[in-house]
Amino acid sequence: MAIFYLGVKSFGRAAGSGGSVSTSAAAYRSGERIRDERTGRIYDHSDRRDIEYKEILLPSQFGAGAELDWARDRSRLWNLAERSEWRANARVAREYVVALPHELNALQRTELARGFAQEISDRYRNAVDLALHRPRSDPRNFHAHLLATTREVTPQGLGTKTIAELGGTQRFELGLPRAMQEHAQIRQRWAVMTNEALREAGIEARISHIPEHETVLQPGARPWLPRVAWQIERRGGHSILGDQAREAFEQRQEATVRVERSPEEIRQRAIQEWRQLRAGARPAQEAEAQVDSLRRELGRDDFSL
Repeated sequence: MAIFYLGVKSFGRAAGSGGSVSTSAAAYRSGERIRDERTGRIYDHSDRRDIEYKEILLPSQFGAGAELDWARDRSRLWNLAERSEWRANARVAREYVVALPHELNALQRTELARGFAQEISDRYRNAVDLALHRPRSDPRNFHAHLLATTREVTPQGLGTKTIAELGGTQRFELGLPRAMQEHAQIRQRWAVMTNEALREAGIEARISHIPEHETVLQPGARPWLPRVAWQIERRGGHSILGDQAREAFEQRQEATVRVERSPEEIRQRAIQEWRQLRAGARPAQEAEAQVDSLRRELGRDDFSL
């Protein structure tokens, strides 16, 4: 069955080492030979035979014009990325690694990975070096590497740092979601795109970005709270983020219950709600809304009460 995996890692220089990382990573993932102009080192992985597809994706706003041809050259792109960072511990690249459903064929996997890489590029206005790899041992292990610049691309070269690299204070001032929330949005988007690809291919398998322990109903299960919300509420304060997390948790729990209930269980629950409404044990509006919800779930208007 299809599985969900999306990992994110950063490539940065170890303080004071001067070591280059993005040129090496790009050469390895693309199966090419790249010379790092800053250090003189040569990274040659041209003997790799498991590269299924590779391409550098750029922001859609630039179209296919020649003004960004420099960024389509893998060696030029990553050598410029190295030269653009002067700090000894600078982050030079950010990588997204995703598992591709083995149920899809090569073309479908490529289209899925290209679409996701394009969205990342459009979101951060950066260059995304995409490489699809075939399995080496496990025949299901199709996956893609999306090596992204930490700076925006422009016709003149690499510009300012992308919003993905901003700190918490800067994100707050610009009205951007916290880094943790943004990462969650990207995970969700990958799950949605993958499921759309599976559906279009006529495949029943689906994936979920929600960790398994959050989707299984357990006695006493509690929602996960962001650290800031947990700290505020621990001191006795009120957290809007905490409320949102609990609401999302309840919705997931309700969805799980809906999937697991049989039609007869739904019917009995509706009868119980209706009896409480008649007896005045619950507010009329609340009980009626619950009964209507259960009727829609069962697909029937008459419960033979």
